[in-house]
Amino acid sequence: MATYAVGDIQGCYEPLQRLLEKVSFDPANDRLWAVGDLVSRGPDSLKVLRFLKSLGSQFTTVLGNHDLHLLALNEGIKNPEKAPTLRQVLDAPDCTELLDWLKTWPLAYAETINEHSYLMVHAGVPPNWSIRDTLDRAAEVEVVLASDHYTDFLKAMYGDLPNQWHDNLAGYERLRFITNSLTRMRFCNADNMLELATKGAASDAPNGYQPWFSYPRQESSETEVIFGHWAALEGDTGDCATVHGLDTGCVWGRQLTLMRLEDQKLFSIECKNQ
Repeated sequence: MATYAVGDIQGCYEPLQRLLEKVSFDPANDRLWAVGDLVSRGPDSLKVLRFLKSLGSQFTTVLGNHDLHLLALNEGIKNPEKAPTLRQVLDAPDCTELLDWLKTWPLAYAETINEHSYLMVHAGVPPNWSIRDTLDRAAEVEVVLASDHYTDFLKAMYGDLPNQWHDNLAGYERLRFITNSLTRMRFCNADNMLELATKGAASDAPNGYQPWFSYPRQESSETEVIFGHWAALEGDTGDCATVHGLDTGCVWGRQLTLMRLEDQKLFSIECKNQ
């Protein structure tokens, strides 16, 4: 039995199947984690959702920004004509079933495997949040996704402000900051202020900002972070050996990557046809 974590799939069903075949993934015994952004720019978001849902308890994911955007499209909050690759999901006869399943997933997930303690998020963890802070604040969003305020939250989640954490943040501003941190963040400063406009490589950091993972953490922890979202890194987190970037740009024609969590071995396949 092995547990594999996969980078951003983004609707790339065929590369996902090739990669799982490469490692002889056995859905009866092996487990698959995903770092979010299951859907979006690739050609087969519907196939991806149906396949991952079919794995049942052998599958675990966190929500990415594109997954949340799909939920908002389904509620009529954003125009689906601007996301043509997701039309197939919205028009599918099992759309409601699939999205009811999708919205049950968390924004952060933690588990220990073979003495490795992992925290999985889509984008990042603010440097001054502990592991417990991250899980608790992610849970605030998970609660509202399961509540009668679900649609109101999806309407309110868009926007870059507030861009700095304060313990007294409340309401949808608090939930928006949590969501942006866990599903959109790349760069921040030492005071936990987010810079959400820049999408390039780590070397493209705006003045006064650095990649979120380059700051010392506020707690001493053996927990290792698994994340996606940042294809421009191509998995390179520099000297941060306990931070694992798994988005290697499959949807951009580069690679799709798995990490076997028991021994942290990486497996990749080329995605040039995407």
